[in-house]
Amino acid sequence: MNKRVFGTKLSRERSSRELLFVSLVESLVLHGKISTTKAKAKSIIGLIDRLVVLGKKNTLSSKRQILKRLKGNKDIATKIWTDIANTFDKRPSGFTRTIPLKARKGDLAKMVRLEWTDAIITPEVIKTKKDEKKKV
Repeated sequence: MNKRVFGTKLSRERSSRELLFVSLVESLVLHGKISTTKAKAKSIIGLIDRLVVLGKKNTLSSKRQILKRLKGNKDIATKIWTDIANTFDKRPSGFTRTIPLKARKGDLAKMVRLEWTDAIITPEVIKTKKDEKKKV
C-alpha cells in the first residue's frame, strides 16, 4: 500500500529540516546562486516557487505568509516581494534551475548549483546603469 509520505527527511528532524530550508532560501535570495547537494536542492525548489508566487500576488496576506515561511526574516521577505517578484512577473513558474557539478570529494554526494533562471534586477543595479550612461 502506498503511504502518503511527502519529501525527504535528509537525516534531520522536522524543526531542523525546516530551518535548513529557510537558510538555503535565504542564501539563494542574497547571493543569487548556491552550491548544495542534489537532494537538498530538490527539496527547496517547491518552497522557492511558492514564495515567489506569493510575492507576485503583492497582498498583505501573501506578505504575511512569506514572513511566516521564512521565520520572520523581514530583509529576505522584502527582497522576495520587491526585486524577485518584479523580475519574474511575466513567468508563471520555473524560477530556478539546477546545474550539475562534480561529486563531493569526501562522500561522493551529487552536487548541483541552484540559481535563478533570470538575472535579478535590483534598484541599485538600475541606478548604476543610469549613472554609467550619464558619464559617457
